[in-house]
This record gives sequence, structure tokens and C-alpha cells, in this order.
Amino acid sequence: MSVNVKGETGLILIDGAIGEGGGQVLRTSLALSILLLKPFEMINIRANRPNPGIQPQHLKAIESSAVISDAVVEGAYLKSNRIRFYPSRIKFGNFRFDIGTAGSTSLVLQTLYLPLSFSNGTSTLVIIGGTHVAWSPTFDYIKNCWIYFMERIGLKIKVEMKRAGFYPHGGGEIKAVISPTQGVKPIKLIERGKLSKIQIYSAHTNLTDEVAQRQAKAAEKVLKGYSEVEVIVDELKSHSKNTTIAITGIFENTVCCYTNLGERGKRAEIVAEEACEKFIRFISSGAVVDEHMADQILLPLSIADGVSEFTTPRITNHLLTNIETIKKFLEVDFEIEELGNSFKVKIKPGEFKHEG
Repeated sequence: MSVNVKGETGLILIDGAIGEGGGQVLRTSLALSILLLKPFEMINIRANRPNPGIQPQHLKAIESSAVISDAVVEGAYLKSNRIRFYPSRIKFGNFRFDIGTAGSTSLVLQTLYLPLSFSNGTSTLVIIGGTHVAWSPTFDYIKNCWIYFMERIGLKIKVEMKRAGFYPHGGGEIKAVISPTQGVKPIKLIERGKLSKIQIYSAHTNLTDEVAQRQAKAAEKVLKGYSEVEVIVDELKSHSKNTTIAITGIFENTVCCYTNLGERGKRAEIVAEEACEKFIRFISSGAVVDEHMADQILLPLSIADGVSEFTTPRITNHLLTNIETIKKFLEVDFEIEELGNSFKVKIKPGEFKHEG
């Protein structure tokens, strides 16, 4: 496999301001750096964000990446806008990482899972922080949708949540068990098939069951008639008071999941209706992979054993940014074709040989 290395130092040089200029550039770079054992330098980290530079969850992603790869790191501190990362190997084992804030546990997991999947043994990750926080996948999304796709492409990951963590308290805890894979299988998902079931998961933390029930009933009212509906109402252990809802669609050939979180002063019915609106937009698009999964699955499909194709309702800035970041490390072609109400994404990987 040919790797695009730039810069006089021999490091792959990444401008963290590319695309939407957020933390995803950093997470994808860390994952590929470890997987390929190629060092990189990143400048302008999160330059396009209101609070630029490294924040606690990004620092923990860097630190945890260094632990699993015995990396030497320069510039890893809060608000830093530049790092150098030199991995040496991929270690498996039992790891515990505490973000220390309500920073997303899911995003730390999504930084580490791919290189650990190519290690020589099974790893257990315990990550403490936020499990249900804005602008990142909730644990329900990880469990209901992300894991489904990881299994489809041949990765062996199991997850469970010990305690929920919401903003601002955090304190949530997830556990992930990652077993070695023989490789990533390509997917071709152009037809989603019949919608066989909708699952409504409505939960609260330190409120009353009545709030979660109202939230669930509001969602059920909106979605009635689309398919068989299963309703699950739950109470989660947490240090915070909040609600969460996840609308999962189970099709013949795929799944999708749309979530929402409660906010102070927002009625539970509104929280539910907003999640349902996102779900219905996906249904109307005819697409197979939801827009969030579309950008999350690009990374593993970039090292798959063949060409992958899928449709998604829209092309997000996250997806475009991930493409640009991946291409800094790998020779892989991406094609995007507009189909009317959706887009087709095609990934043609170059030769991948794991060097770990």
C-alpha cells in the first residue's frame, strides 16, 4: 500500500482546519496513524470551532491512542492547536480511560476501535464521561445502529453501558470488548427493503417514569401507521436529570437510528417529535444508510477487501471532511452521485496491508 507522506520531517501533515474543521479530523488521523504505524503532525486543531484547540474529550482521545500504540506525543495539552504523534505498535489489553468531563465516550471509542480490531488479541475498554451528549452519537445509537454496521463489515465489537452520563455532570460509563478481525468486508447497500419494525426507546434519569412515558407516547402517535411499533420505557442510572429518546428503524437490509436529548424547559413531547421528524425524513429519502452512519463507516470501508456502495439521504460536512482526512493516509477513491432524494457513495480502497 502506498501512503501519502508529506513534509520534510517525514510526517503526514494534516491541517485541522480542513472541511468543517472539528475533532473528527483528529480522531480519524489518530486511528489511521496507529493502524498504519505512520506518524503525523496536525496543525490548526479544531480551528473552525468557537473554542478552538484541544478540549478534554480530544485530549483523552490522544492520550488513549498513545496508550494503545506506545506513541510519543508532542503538544498534547488543553487548548493546544498542534500535535505530533509517533505510534510504535498496536497493543491489546484491558484499558480504562476517564475523560473527566461530559465529553463523549462514543467518540473516544470510535477513535480506538479500528486499530484495536487489528491487534493480536482481545481488548476491553472502559470509558468514563458522557454517554448522551449533544453533537455526538448517544450510546443508544452506538448499540442500535453503529454495532449493526460494524458486524456487517466483519468487526467484532460488543458494548454495554454501566451508567448514563449527560451534560454537564458526565460520569457515564461504557464498556466495549473488541476482538481481532480477519479484515473488513465491503458492503453494497442500495435497497433497504421493507420496514419491518420501529423501536421507540424512551428513558429518563432522576425524573419520573411519567415523563419518559409521555415522550414515548408522543413518538408513537407520530409514527403510528409506518410499521409495527415496539415501545421501551426505561430509567437509567445517572448523576444528571434528563431524558433521551432513540427511534430505530429495522428494515430487511439495514437499520437506522435517530435520537434526541431533553433540554431544560423543553417538553418531552417536543423532544420526541423532533426525533420522529428526522426519522421520517430518512424514510422519505429512500436511502439505506443514515447520514451519520454514512460518515462513520467511511473509515473502515477505506481498508475493506473490495468496493463498497451505499445510499444516504444527504452528504454532510462531516462526511466530506472525513474523506479528505482519510485520503491523507490512504490511496482510496470516493465517488458521490446525486440520485434525487438521496446520494450514492462509492468507496474504492487501494491495497491495504496491516503492518502491526
